[in-house]
Amino acid sequence: MFDFWRRALAFPLALLLFSLLLWVTAGALSALLFFSLFLLVRLFFHLYQLAQLERWLDDPEGQAAPDGKGLWEDVFARLNRMMRLHLKEREQHAAAMQHMEQATSALPEGVVILDDTYHIEWCNPLAEQHFGLDGARDIGQQITYLARQPEFVQYLSLHNFSEPLVLRGARQDGLTLSIKLIPYGESKRLLISRDITSFERIETIRRDFVANVSHELRTPLTVVNGFVETLLYMPNLENDMAHRSLQLMGEQTQRMERLVNDLLTLSKLDNALNALQEETVEVPALLHSLLNEGQSLSAGRHSLRLEMESGCNLLGNTAELRSAFGNLISNAIRYTPQGGEIVLRWQEKGQPVFSVQDSGLGIAPQHIPRLTERFYRVDLSRSRETGGTGLGLSIVKHVANRHQAQLVIASDEGKGSIFSVVFPGERRLYPKEGLNEQEYAIPV
Repeated sequence: MFDFWRRALAFPLALLLFSLLLWVTAGALSALLFFSLFLLVRLFFHLYQLAQLERWLDDPEGQAAPDGKGLWEDVFARLNRMMRLHLKEREQHAAAMQHMEQATSALPEGVVILDDTYHIEWCNPLAEQHFGLDGARDIGQQITYLARQPEFVQYLSLHNFSEPLVLRGARQDGLTLSIKLIPYGESKRLLISRDITSFERIETIRRDFVANVSHELRTPLTVVNGFVETLLYMPNLENDMAHRSLQLMGEQTQRMERLVNDLLTLSKLDNALNALQEETVEVPALLHSLLNEGQSLSAGRHSLRLEMESGCNLLGNTAELRSAFGNLISNAIRYTPQGGEIVLRWQEKGQPVFSVQDSGLGIAPQHIPRLTERFYRVDLSRSRETGGTGLGLSIVKHVANRHQAQLVIASDEGKGSIFSVVFPGERRLYPKEGLNEQEYAIPV
């Protein structure tokens, strides 16, 4: 900074000193004329340098900065260095952006960058195929103007992105997409789409295979079981070994029939084309019926009790809810030792809740997250002894999901378990039309 002022003031001070000497020798007028003339020359010099700077600023990338003279030489040199540094950084940024675009183009997922109002800022080629976008033309457009599927629009409007959306027939028939929206940065959103058509096809083949095999097994199993029962009760059957063998054959064929029936039920629930047939489910009557069935299954080995803390009904499917509730009750009976207590409850805790509480052996915490997996058993030998198929809780979870409900499991090892199905409040119905929650009298 000191050097700048030294160089900047050197010429004016020298001109002033020379003008004073000229004033002494040639008079004041001559000195004033000399001083004014050189100031004008200096002014025109600076104006010329400014004109060069302005001409360079019109196209700084197309031409080099002027050389400049005097103080301007350092200014133009610094501007030239800054411009070279800027061009180098911009080339690096462009290379990084190109590298990112190449990387995202190679991804097996479609990627769309959206702002907080779902306007498109960028997309990769695969996203263009999935959503029918044009990366050059559609930038700045709201994505719902271009992808108009009702399910997709609803997914964005609900702002619940914890689970991906499965979108079928997105752009053409047969295409199935899994869509996930991930917020990031400040008011930015990353829309990721994956083509799961092949996975869906494999899953459909698997589901159809299980359904077809189960259906084909149903008839021969019924025939075999019928013959076994006939042979078992023949009056001239005196051989104990034969009697025991036929009894075991009957038990196993019955178990296989239960397994086939559960597989068929799961296949039906898995079918996306099988829409939920909704009706008014009279829950109190249903639970009284299930209580009677549970008492028959228990055969007096347990104490079963029904606590009706609410008299509300549900909007849902009676057959599916009977299957789900029945599975919870039968599981409690199978895994509760003789003399234990099982309590069925229907109550309202802000939402309708059906629960089954038992005084059984309980479940260790590490097993609870996997209980609804198909064929998962905490104790394999005990499950087989009690005739379980390993599919009951999977059926319960599927039925709950179809009713927008949640299966909640609480268990204390050695003390028992509580299995609860929590329904959304929108599915609650009251028997007498026109009564609200406050006016409805719950029977005691």
